Amino acid sequence: MSEAVTVEPFASVLRRHGLELTRGETTTLQVNVGRLCNQACRHCHLEAGPGRPEVMGPETMDRVVRFAARAGFSAVDVTGGAPELVPGILDLLAALRPHTPRLILRSNLTALRERGPEFWGRLRDLGVVIVTSFPSVSRAQTDAQRGAGVWEQSLDMLRRLNELGYGVEGTGLELDLVSNPAGAFLPPDQCRAEERFRRDLARRWGIAFSHLYTFANVPLGRYRCWLEESGNLAGYLEKLAQAFNPATVGGLMCRTQLSVAWDGVLYDCDFHLAAGLPLGGRPRHVSECEGPPPAGTPVAVADHCYACTAGSGFT
Repeated sequence: MSEAVTVEPFASVLRRHGLELTRGETTTLQVNVGRLCNQACRHCHLEAGPGRPEVMGPETMDRVVRFAARAGFSAVDVTGGAPELVPGILDLLAALRPHTPRLILRSNLTALRERGPEFWGRLRDLGVVIVTSFPSVSRAQTDAQRGAGVWEQSLDMLRRLNELGYGVEGTGLELDLVSNPAGAFLPPDQCRAEERFRRDLARRWGIAFSHLYTFANVPLGRYRCWLEESGNLAGYLEKLAQAFNPATVGGLMCRTQLSVAWDGVLYDCDFHLAAGLPLGGRPRHVSECEGPPPAGTPVAVADHCYACTAGSGFT
């Protein structure tokens, strides 16, 4: 039997606070190249894993590049799954590079480690910003969330990225870490967490990075299944709802970001992609659009949006 959930609908909370969620200028294109991953993390909203066949093919990649060229986004953010494992990913990054001043790869450190020095060097040469999950400076907490051995492999890959200049002051090569909680609770204060990570990683392992971001886990996909199976779903949703911060709404990423899935369908964000809520309420392919939605276009809302508006928000 599924757990009863009784939080106030997110749309109702917005109305009660006199708020609307509409687009501003869309400056970022997020490209989800698929669900293929070498890990099956408990917190994954996409249920990515080793057996997932959903990956972006060459034709869709070409359509995405053409769209990026037409629209002129300030940033293009390539994510997954583990984007490193998708065939043709370096060609996609190289094709996107001329069309945006900021090209981001949301990397899985263990998958990146598997690709080897030639792959890493291409990322460096392209000036790709690397954003990667590193849940904790604790081996036990990291391996509990992401799998046995992940912590040690991730540390090794961070060292190798530092050797390439990533995360090192003055190189211009940005290396950002993302920390998600391992259980059914909210993340710690981001500023304090960044200070602790920076101090511990430098002192104990000689590792440097650019920024740390702490985000709440979104109750979708594998994480929602775990919440249900562990009896934590109702309590977690209540925590998110109680932590709703109306000041976060104006800075939400869905106001300035457009997400395109591996099959070319457009969404307001990667979480709506996971929930099956396409942009504008109907599936539209990236090839159909000359540019991003205009400012003032409504953004779809659902109860998982609480995760992006809890505390300091998910911006």
